[in-house]
Amino acid sequence: MPDQRKPHVRFGKRTTSKTTLAYATACRLGKIAVHDSDELGVPEDANRQWRHRMTEMWVRRALDYQDRGIDLLLSGQSPLGELLAAPSALRLDGIAVCLVDVTDPVRRARLVERDPGRWDIQAIDAYLGWAAWRRKHALDPSHRPDVIIEDGWPGMAWQRWTGWHSGDPRWCTQLLDTTDHSVTESVDQVEQWITEQRNAHQAGQLPLHRGWAS
Repeated sequence: MPDQRKPHVRFGKRTTSKTTLAYATACRLGKIAVHDSDELGVPEDANRQWRHRMTEMWVRRALDYQDRGIDLLLSGQSPLGELLAAPSALRLDGIAVCLVDVTDPVRRARLVERDPGRWDIQAIDAYLGWAAWRRKHALDPSHRPDVIIEDGWPGMAWQRWTGWHSGDPRWCTQLLDTTDHSVTESVDQVEQWITEQRNAHQAGQLPLHRGWAS
């Protein structure tokens, strides 16, 4: 069993079944809490600075769990660059990130089916553009960092990673495409990923272990 005194915070991308996926996975594992980053509500004027402040709030919540020997599995929209720049992120014993994805046609259909009439063509295109950027950001820290930095919350510490390049072992995001997978298959994959990250942390081999910024 991994050392539960050293929890990790894990962020995954939003999909229609994200909550089901997160909770179903957590039911198989011990010492893990599940939250959705929007569970406290999203204001009408939510913007990039709001998301940055909320990321810091969730990092602090992760630290509370860390003190109690519990991992946090957090589903949300904040990409790796925002998480690492959160002021309190350096205090985490370990960080692991998973990008849960689907193809654009599937995402487009889900948006229309989930909220009929809410998404016009421009809104859907913007959402798909954000998804495309997320995929590239997951692989390369130098890809358009302005997307999350420009007009951001002043408290963010972007300099921690903006000098990194593609291939840096610390820039590590697990990509999980659930397009053709059942919920059970996806849960199996997430469970395997979490187990691998816990084992890597216990062995001192987690890419984003405490001290990653130095």
